[in-house]
Amino acid sequence: METFDVVIAGGAVMGSSTAYHLMADPAFNGSILVVESDMTYQRSASALSVAAIRQQFSSLVNIRISLHGIAFLRRAADILAVDGETPDVGLHEGGYLYLASEAGKVVLAENQALQAKEGADIVFLDEAGLRERFPWLNTEGLRAGTFGRSGEGWFDGWGLLQAFRRKARALGAVYREGKVIAIDQAAGRVTAAVLADGTRVACGSFIDCAGASGGRQVAALLGAELPVRSRKRFVFTFTCREDIANCPLMIDTTGVYARPEGMPSSQGRVFLCGSSPPPDADPDCEDFEIDHTFFEDTVWPALAHRVPAFERIRPGRAWACHYDLNVFDHNAIVGRFCGLANAYVALGFSGHGMQQSPAIGRGLAELIAHGRYLTLDLSEMGHERVLENRPLIERNVI
Repeated sequence: METFDVVIAGGAVMGSSTAYHLMADPAFNGSILVVESDMTYQRSASALSVAAIRQQFSSLVNIRISLHGIAFLRRAADILAVDGETPDVGLHEGGYLYLASEAGKVVLAENQALQAKEGADIVFLDEAGLRERFPWLNTEGLRAGTFGRSGEGWFDGWGLLQAFRRKARALGAVYREGKVIAIDQAAGRVTAAVLADGTRVACGSFIDCAGASGGRQVAALLGAELPVRSRKRFVFTFTCREDIANCPLMIDTTGVYARPEGMPSSQGRVFLCGSSPPPDADPDCEDFEIDHTFFEDTVWPALAHRVPAFERIRPGRAWACHYDLNVFDHNAIVGRFCGLANAYVALGFSGHGMQQSPAIGRGLAELIAHGRYLTLDLSEMGHERVLENRPLIERNVI
C-alpha cells in the first residue's frame, strides 16, 4: 500500500491551489497525492468558468478572501513561475458594476462602506454618477450603483489552474488520474483512500476538493451529508458592433450579467453573459445541454433594456458548466470535517471558487501544516455552521 502525507480528492483549481500552498509552506516537508478524475479538465468549472474576481460582498470574510485573491493574481507570474517560465493568468482589472433599484440602494451603500473600510477600491454612484461614468447605460429604474475602480475584473481561469498545477508538481506533488470510491477510518481519523482501480493509499490527512463532479459523494464517504448540489449554468456570447467604452462586468438588477472578452475587432466586441435561473427552475444536474431559449427569453431582453446598444447584436457560441452550489447559504464550506481529526473540505463555492482559490488553498495549507489559520481566519466558513444551522448570509442587491 502506498503512503502519502496528504491525499487531495480533486485536482482542479482548488485542489491544485491547496497542493501548491502546502508544498510551498516551509513548515510542511511531506508528500502529496492529488487524485483527479479527468486530467483533461474539459468539463471542470475551472476550465469553463467566466473567471471573475470582486470584493463586492457583504461579509468580511469574503471581502478579505478576494482582497488576497487580487493581490495574488497581480503577482501570479512571479509566484507560480517554474524554471524561469512565468504563467500568464490574463488579469484584466475592468471592474464590477452592481446596479440597484430603490429597494436595493441602502444595501448597496452599506456594503460599499464596509468594502471601502477594508481597503477595497469600490465607489458608490448615484444616478447622475452612473450616467456620467457610463453614458451607454440606460438608468431607467436605477437609483444607485457601485463600481470597482481597481482590484476587480476577470482573468484566465484555465491559465490559473494550469499554473497552480504546474507549480505544485514542480515542488513535488504527485498527480494521478482516478476517483476516490471508499475511505478507511479508524479511531476518528482517515487512514486510507481507496481508488476506483483498487489502489489503497494510506494518508496522514485527506482533503475533499472534488467540486461539483464528486465533492458531495466524497463527503458522504467521510460520513457527512453536505448541502452541496451540482447545478448547471449557461455562458452565452455575442458580438456588439457599437463601442461600449470602459465596460466593466455589469450586474443588472435582474441578476443578468455581461462583460467584454478580448480586444475589439473589425466585427465589433465580444461579450460573455448569463444569469442564474430562478430557484424553482434550478434542479440538480449532470448534463451539459444548452437551453438557448434562456438567452432569448431572459438574458438578452434584460441586457437590451439596460444597454440599448445590445438590442443589435450577433449571438455567438455558448456552453454549460456546473457549480458546486451550497443550497444552505451559497457560501463555501471550508476547513476541518467535524468528527474527524485529519479530514478537511473545500466545497460549495457556488460560483466563487476561481477567485477564492488563492486564499482557500493558503488557509487549508496553514491548517494542515500549522494546525490553525495564520493569515486569514476562515472559521466562519467551517462545516460547524451547517450542523448548527448558522448560515453565512450575503445580502443581495435588487
